[in-house]
Amino acid sequence: MNIAIIKYNAGNVASVMYALDRIGAKYTWTDDEKVIQAADKVIFPGVGEASTAMAYLKEKKLDQLIPTLKQPVLATCIGMQLLCKHSEENDTDCMGVFDVNITRFQSNTLKIPHVGWNSIQARGTNDLMKGLNETEFVYFVHSFYAPVYQDTSATCNYVQPFSAMLQKDNFFAAQFHAEISGKVGQKIIQNFLDL
Repeated sequence: MNIAIIKYNAGNVASVMYALDRIGAKYTWTDDEKVIQAADKVIFPGVGEASTAMAYLKEKKLDQLIPTLKQPVLATCIGMQLLCKHSEENDTDCMGVFDVNITRFQSNTLKIPHVGWNSIQARGTNDLMKGLNETEFVYFVHSFYAPVYQDTSATCNYVQPFSAMLQKDNFFAAQFHAEISGKVGQKIIQNFLDL
């Protein structure tokens, strides 16, 4: 299997590589359009800020490529947010694969960003949680979130319920870091590779 990890100016790529190494999967870290198009699976990871990440994607024309991909695509954290329509983070227009806007958490009582282990609850058909419990714990680090809507495939509750996972056609996304979410995260990545 040929896996492409999209290269752009958003961190945490090493953790994704280590997770794939543990599974024994072969991958290429690339921003080459042809290599990404030819891959069997595409992983769109990230830790970073929406506007600078989108600027890099636009510079490489990856903002035009990614929404047209036909193979399974897994986006995590900022990768998931960039697949949505718009982010409140520096008023950033994103790629619009998921028809939802990204909003900043507002709370006078809970700490923002939301950091640490929290439970997610599967919702509807969730291909990536096959073989897992309906409720599992995963690791989050984020200040912005996608509200719950029709493409939400798992929810989490922090400040209010939000989309922990999204699923639409060949696009799968997780707000949490599957690559550092222990055995549960490893199973989610394996399920993605098994699609």
